[in-house]
Amino acid sequence: MAEETREDYILSINGMCKSFGRNRVLDHINLNVKRGSIMGLMGENGAGKSTMMKCLFGTYQKDEGEIFLEGKEVNFSGPKEALENGIAMVHQELNQCLERSVVDNLFLGRYPKNAAGVVDEARMKKEASDLFRKLNMTVNLTQPMRKMSVSQRQMCEIAKAISYDSKIIVLDEPSSSLTVPEVNKLFDMMRKLRDQGISMIYISHKMDEVFEICDQISVLRDGNLVMTKDTKDTNMNELIAAMVGRSLDNRFPPVDNTPGDTILEVKGLSTKFAPHIKDVSFEVKQGEIFGLYGLVGAGRSELLETIFGIRTRASGRVYYDGKLMNFNSSKEAMGNGFALITEERKADGLFMKGDLTFNTTIANMNHYKSGIALSDSKMVKATSNEISVMHTKCMGPEDNIGALSGGNQQKVIFGKWLERDPKVFMMDEPTRGIDVGAKYEIYELIIMMAKQGKTIIVVSSEMPEILGITNRIGVMSNGHLAGIVNTNETNQEELLRLSAKYL
Repeated sequence: MAEETREDYILSINGMCKSFGRNRVLDHINLNVKRGSIMGLMGENGAGKSTMMKCLFGTYQKDEGEIFLEGKEVNFSGPKEALENGIAMVHQELNQCLERSVVDNLFLGRYPKNAAGVVDEARMKKEASDLFRKLNMTVNLTQPMRKMSVSQRQMCEIAKAISYDSKIIVLDEPSSSLTVPEVNKLFDMMRKLRDQGISMIYISHKMDEVFEICDQISVLRDGNLVMTKDTKDTNMNELIAAMVGRSLDNRFPPVDNTPGDTILEVKGLSTKFAPHIKDVSFEVKQGEIFGLYGLVGAGRSELLETIFGIRTRASGRVYYDGKLMNFNSSKEAMGNGFALITEERKADGLFMKGDLTFNTTIANMNHYKSGIALSDSKMVKATSNEISVMHTKCMGPEDNIGALSGGNQQKVIFGKWLERDPKVFMMDEPTRGIDVGAKYEIYELIIMMAKQGKTIIVVSSEMPEILGITNRIGVMSNGHLAGIVNTNETNQEELLRLSAKYL
C-alpha cells in the first residue's frame, strides 16, 4: 500500500495470519478502516472475528502480517498498551468488578492522584459525571455494578472506552442485552463519536442494525476476508451468502408445528423478593412455541427462573399435565423434565475450565454410568453426537469450552439440555451472540422439538425473532403479563404498546 493511501485509513491490517496448532484461524487478512467511519464486521461463529481483534489488541501475537495505526506500524504487547495508544474494546461478555462502584470501574488501573499521592476521588466523580452528561446517560456513580442491569453495565463499559480518548473503539455485540430505546441511544452516541472523527468496528450478528449504523461492512468466513463493501452497495441476501457460503431464502424456517391441548398452566405466580413478578397467569399447549417479549427489566427472565425453582415464589401455582409443579430448586425442576437455558451463559450455563465433554454431560451424569462408575466412552460418544447435531465448530470433545467462540459455547449449552430430552424447554435469549446460519439451525431445532410434542417457552429481545418462530407471544411489562397475542395476528407496534402498559 502506498504511503498516501495508507494515510486515508486510521487502521490498516495487512496479511494477518494466526494458527493454533494445525488449525489456521486467520489466513492473510487485509482490512482497512477509514477515519471517522463505522465498519461492520460480520461472520459466522468461529469465522475468526474475535481472533483478529485479539491479535490487534496484543492478547494473541499474530504469526504473520502488519498492523498500521495512523500510518505507523504497531505491535501491541497487550490490551493495556492498545488502550494507551487509542484503541479500546467493549466486550460482549462484560468483565467488571461487580462489588465496586461505577466510578471505580471507570478508573480501574488508572486512578488519578492528588499532590499528596492520594487517590483523587473528587476528580474521579467530576470526570465521570461530565462524561455521562456528555453521553446523555443518567447513572448513579456510587452504585455497585452488581445492582445494575446487564444493559446499564454495557452502557457503562461503552462510556469507559470513550473516556480513554480512543481513536478506534471495537464494539463486540454491544446491543445483545439492550432494549430498542437503548439501542437507539447507543446509535445516537455512535453517530456523535463518528462526527468527532472517532472510528468504530461494530461486530454484530444483527443485520438490521449493521445496515442502519455502519458505513462499510466486511465479512469473514473460515478465517478469510471474503467481502468488504460500502453498506449502500450491498443487501441482506448478499451478506448472508458471503457469511454462510450459501443463500438463505428466508431468515426463519416455516413454523409448521401444530399445538395440541393445554399442558402447562401458570396461575397467579408472584415472587417473594425483588425484582418482582406479580400475579402472572398463562397457559401453554403441548407442542407449542410460546414467546415472551418485553423490555429489559420487565420480568421475563424472572418468570422463567421462578417456574424453574431458582427464585422464591410468594404465591401462585404451576401445573404440568394436571400435576402440581411448584419447584423449590433447579434439581427438582430437572427431575421433572424441565430445562432452562439462561441468558448469562458464562456465569450460569458453563464450566469455563472444563472441556466440551464435561459441559455437555454434566446435567445428565446418571445416564452415562456403567455399573457404579461413569463411562468415559459413553460421555465422549454423547458429546460427539451433540457436536454433530449442533454443527459446533471445534477440534473435538476434548476441547476446552473457553477456546470456543461465544456462539459455539451456546450450542454446547443447547446440546447439554438436549441430552436430557426435556418435556418443557425454557430458553432465555437462546440465539444471543449466534450468527445468522447457526440461528437458522437453532430455529429449525426449536420447531422440530415442538413438532415432537415438547413445550417451548422462548424469551427474546429481538422483535423479528419473537415474531418469526412462535405460535403465541406473552408480553411482560414491569413484572406484569400485559397481554397474550397470536403471532400471526400481531405486529411490532402492538408488542411495543403492550410492553409499555404498566410502566
